[in-house]
Formats: sequence, C-alpha cells, structure tokens
Amino acid sequence: MEHEQLKRQVNSHIEANVEDMVGLLEDLVGEMTVIGNERPGQEVIIEKFDEMGLESDVWTPDAEQLRQHEAFFETQAYQEVGYEDRPNVVATIKGAGEGPTLALSGHMDVVPVTESEWEHDPFELTHEDGCLYGRGAGDMKGGTVAFVHAVESLRQLDIKLEGDLYLQSTIEEEDGGVGGLLSALMRGYLPDGAIIPEPLGVPNLGMASAGVRYFQITVRGKSAHVGFGYQGVNGLDKAMKVYEALRELDAKRKARIEYEPAYRLDPQMRGHETNLNIGIIQAADWPAIIPGEVVMKGRLGWPPGEEPEEVIGELVETIDRVAEEDEWLSDHPPELEFFGLQADPHEVDPSEVLLQTAMKNAEWVTGRNGVFYGGSAGNDTRYYKRYYDIPATSVGPEATDIHGADEFVTVDSLLETSKTIADTVIDYCGVAEEP
Repeated sequence: MEHEQLKRQVNSHIEANVEDMVGLLEDLVGEMTVIGNERPGQEVIIEKFDEMGLESDVWTPDAEQLRQHEAFFETQAYQEVGYEDRPNVVATIKGAGEGPTLALSGHMDVVPVTESEWEHDPFELTHEDGCLYGRGAGDMKGGTVAFVHAVESLRQLDIKLEGDLYLQSTIEEEDGGVGGLLSALMRGYLPDGAIIPEPLGVPNLGMASAGVRYFQITVRGKSAHVGFGYQGVNGLDKAMKVYEALRELDAKRKARIEYEPAYRLDPQMRGHETNLNIGIIQAADWPAIIPGEVVMKGRLGWPPGEEPEEVIGELVETIDRVAEEDEWLSDHPPELEFFGLQADPHEVDPSEVLLQTAMKNAEWVTGRNGVFYGGSAGNDTRYYKRYYDIPATSVGPEATDIHGADEFVTVDSLLETSKTIADTVIDYCGVAEEP
C-alpha cells in the first residue's frame, strides 16, 4: 500500500493521543448547540484551530446572497432566529505543491432533546465501557473531532501535504444546511473533493442522499356546533379522503421504485426507499366543534433517480384528483404548500478517485469490508456534487440512537474514523517531498 509506513506512524500517533480527541469531544458536547445556537461550539473550534496554529475564517451567512442560489430555501431556524451570531468557521492549510484540495467538513448544530428520556446528562459527555454518551456525540461532533484529531496528528508529525486542506465547522445541517455548507461553498471554498464524517459506520461510505420536501395540506370544511352538525361540513372527513389517497400513492411508489444502494446494509429497507408520510394532523380545538379547517403536515422523501418536479407532480395530481371526485372539495380545493427542509437527491459514482481512496483506507484501517451506500436520507454532501460537481463522501463513526435519547458513539469507531481520514488525506492530497 502506498505510504504504508507513514500511515502506520500516523495511526499510532492518533491512537496514542486518543485522550486529546475525547477531550475535544467533551468540550463540544458540553455546549448546548441546538440548531440556532451554534456559536458556543464554534468558539471551541476556533480556540482549537488557534492552538493548532491555524487562522480561522469566521463569518455569518448572508441571507440575501444565499437567496441567489438555486438550492436556497428559508430554514426553520433562519425564520425563527435569523443568521446573526451564528458563525461558520473554516481554517485553510496550504499545501506545498499542486496536489488536490480536500475539504473536511462537519456541522456544529444538534437536534433538541427531551431530557426526561435520557439516563445520562445529554450535554455532559459520559464515558461508559468504551462508549461516549451525549447529544451530538454521534451526530456529528464525534466526526468533527475525528478529522480535527487526524489533521492535528499530521501536523504534530510535521507531515507536509501537496494539496490544500479546508477544515470546516458549519451550522444548521439538521435544518438543511443552507446557512452552513452552502454558505461556505458560495464563499469560495470549492475543493476538488470533500469528506463529511457523518455517522455512517466506517468502513461503510456514503455515496448518495435522498430528495426531501416538507409539505402542508390545508383542507377546509365548514365549522358548526356538533349538535347542529348538519349545518357544517366536517373538514376532517374531507381531509381523510386526501390522506387515504396519499397512502395509496405511497404504496404505489414503494412498489415501483428501487434504489439498491439504500438497502445494501439493511435488507429491511428494500421497498421503503421512498416514503410519503403525514406526521401531523391539526383539526378543531374543542370536542363539540365540527372542524372547519384541517391542516396535515408531512414529509416526502425519495432516492436518486427522480427529479423534484416529477415527485411533486405526482403529489399534486393525487390531491387534485381527490378534489375533482368530491363535490365539496371541487369547490373548496385543498391548498398545498411546501415549508422548511427542501433537499434534492444526489449520487456520486463510487469509482471517483476520492471514494476509492477512502474505501481502500477504511478497509485497511478496520480490517473489514465496506460498502458504498445511501439515498434514504438527506445530507450536506448533496451541495458538493449536485451543484458544484465536486465528489464527496461520508466517512464517519458508528453511532447509536442519534436524534434519540442516550445517543452514543464508541471510542474505537472514532479512532477508526480518524485514522481513515488521516490516511485518505495523505493519499489524496499527496505528501510533499523534503527539499
């Protein structure tokens, strides 16, 4: 294997200094960086970059500039708190030659917690039998500290690279990443390849992401006192016609659509690569009222292979057909709106040099066979490939209960991730020869 002796030296250094990596994770988990409040964690990253002798580019997203991009949408966090005081952070390590530029990118935001469900303090890293518990330990502060530790090890061993490195810590990935990674790309951080260490379980690597749309359907009836219900039109009854039609559409799409990378690791996923789900139904606010307005909110997801307009078109056609077949709804048609997360699907060819390099190193480090998979959920890698034609992959630790109670990641998996990333950096960017 190319650079094998050097990689063994680096990997030994990474393992010998594991407490440094865990310490940084402890600092980050200790900051309550729920979406919209990313700054405290970013300050930890800025301090760490400073300790490494790196200068940080720190900026807050410009919403008006972002609106010019085809991938822009207003995230829920932006609508609630804006972008003020929510910085992105990038440090650049210049290479000594003309090697490819590689971005290593993680997100600082985490999803909210219901503390009563946790046995551990979600914002205090807990060490237990080789596992590290805390919100974001897996998704994805663990991945961030893994790549920071990898690069710090390279620097401590005075290994000079041919190509540049971008070390990125961004905001609001959990909400769609518009103010985060998209903002970094629009700022000019355009590498030749990128790694985002989302918790996919090294040696398995991400190669695709799903299209996602959140939507709302408003169905209007006519409210009335239930004792005089004949005077009203039950909006919930009408909404249920739409609901049942959407269930049928979901079943038809599941029977029709297959995307093999989505179920490579989990055969139970087969037949569920696409999904149309109603998660919220809001009707009247009193038992004795015939509901005059019903709002249904849902998520539409699909793997690569269909463009957004095709999938949305099926949704619109289904709702229109229900309206046409109902006398009341034909005069009072349901209203469809999209809100929040709007992600388009992407796929990267696994034969890309970066992906092959990362897989080779992941398998070498772990001693296990890996697979390329993805396409059942959205993630930030889509911005690189779909809009800038930059190959990107997810190389991250194995985490459990992400977004749930007692989220955790294993120390061993973090070490494997850090070693894989360090070794991939060496191969992809190239090592500069001593003068």
